[in-house]
Amino acid sequence: MRLSRRMILRGAAALPLATGNLGLSAFAQTPSPAPSAGGTPPVLFVHGNGDHAALWITTLWRMESNGVPRDRMFAINFTDPLARADDTKEEPNKSSTEDQRRELGEAIQELKRRTGAARVALVGNSRGGNSIRSYIKNGGAADVSHAVLCGVPNHGVYDWDVGLNGEFNGRGPFLRGLNEGENEVTPGTAFLTLRSDGMDKYAQEDGRFVGKPGTPTGITAAGPALKGATNLVLGAVDHRETAFSPRAFREIYKFIAGREPDRIAIMPEAEVRLSGLVTGTPGGVQTNRPVTGASVDVYRVSGDTGERIGSPIHSSQTAANGRWGPAKVDPTWYLEIVLTSAGSTTTHFYRSPFPRSSEIVHLRAARPLGAADVGAGSVVLMSRPRGYFGLPRDIVLFDGKEPTDVKAGVPGDSTSTLRLPGAEARPVTAMFNEERIVARAWPASENRIAVAELTY
Repeated sequence: MRLSRRMILRGAAALPLATGNLGLSAFAQTPSPAPSAGGTPPVLFVHGNGDHAALWITTLWRMESNGVPRDRMFAINFTDPLARADDTKEEPNKSSTEDQRRELGEAIQELKRRTGAARVALVGNSRGGNSIRSYIKNGGAADVSHAVLCGVPNHGVYDWDVGLNGEFNGRGPFLRGLNEGENEVTPGTAFLTLRSDGMDKYAQEDGRFVGKPGTPTGITAAGPALKGATNLVLGAVDHRETAFSPRAFREIYKFIAGREPDRIAIMPEAEVRLSGLVTGTPGGVQTNRPVTGASVDVYRVSGDTGERIGSPIHSSQTAANGRWGPAKVDPTWYLEIVLTSAGSTTTHFYRSPFPRSSEIVHLRAARPLGAADVGAGSVVLMSRPRGYFGLPRDIVLFDGKEPTDVKAGVPGDSTSTLRLPGAEARPVTAMFNEERIVARAWPASENRIAVAELTY
């Protein structure tokens, strides 16, 4: 019998823990205590640089499938999720470390108010962990019972004398302030770090991912580990998989709840309602600022051909708050979600079925068509939002062929592009190992792009 990736992930709960040696055992915390009779604390999920709350959808579903009430969880959307090049200098639609700390603090207080809890648990990916550490370090420990840091560049993406005001410079004042002292965590809060064994592109010894190939970064794969925390190595996972994979979910849940999850699989709901936020990219900068007047149309489509089945099952236009929905769907339906917004590429999102409801099905228009797309009849993007392409273990196919920009080795991005010579509407099958989605190609001449997005 051939072991597929899906089978491996379904068995993730049986995997042994891989605890990082790292020379940190003298500082490691004891495991978090079992939850009280009141259950797990409320959980706030914190996304990374340039991202949004929707990346946590499958994690939230898995938490719900293990009995955590939906109203005791929240995933923040930072208004301006991209970091400044220089933390001390303003940049349009980008945020400072202080901006992030303030917004996170407001979300923590709102979750405490809503649930009546004295403390909450925080789970962050990448830059989101910087905000978590900053909040706790600067007087917020009494609000936070647990802090789970997933793929967080706790010692920087690089450690250089240049660009000292960059948030991700391990030698700069921001990270040096967080890491000062014998212990690198704040007493009173239980800390867990999750990291890769070398596949995280932001924990590399070579500087090619920051534009300086051949230049040592001063950082190793152990960069996300912290003295004083429980530090776990998840194996061959990429930067996003340290947070959003089933393997990561197991450790997140166990650390916060104090026991193994009952299941890794997502339990479907009989009736699913979907809604979310439409956000924009002013000046090409990714933001979570709402877009007014955007149209969202949802179609049920064939899982084999991507063809629409009937008329739209939902149509709405965003108001000032940027919200769309709710759309009522069946948990087995494949969907096409069409986003039309003035000044943006009309984007056709093809989605594998949504087994549960979500209010964070956030939508951003696809990138504008560029010089590399000239001459293409149509452009299809394959999006793997909870992981990156390019690892040797991955099998990524478009219509049975591997895209030329999918490379072996340390992965580089969560999106791969297929440019088709003809503008005719036809099905395009995108596969990541055994996860499959069929999109329809749309004419690039009409400023349209199809996005095949695997829920995974």
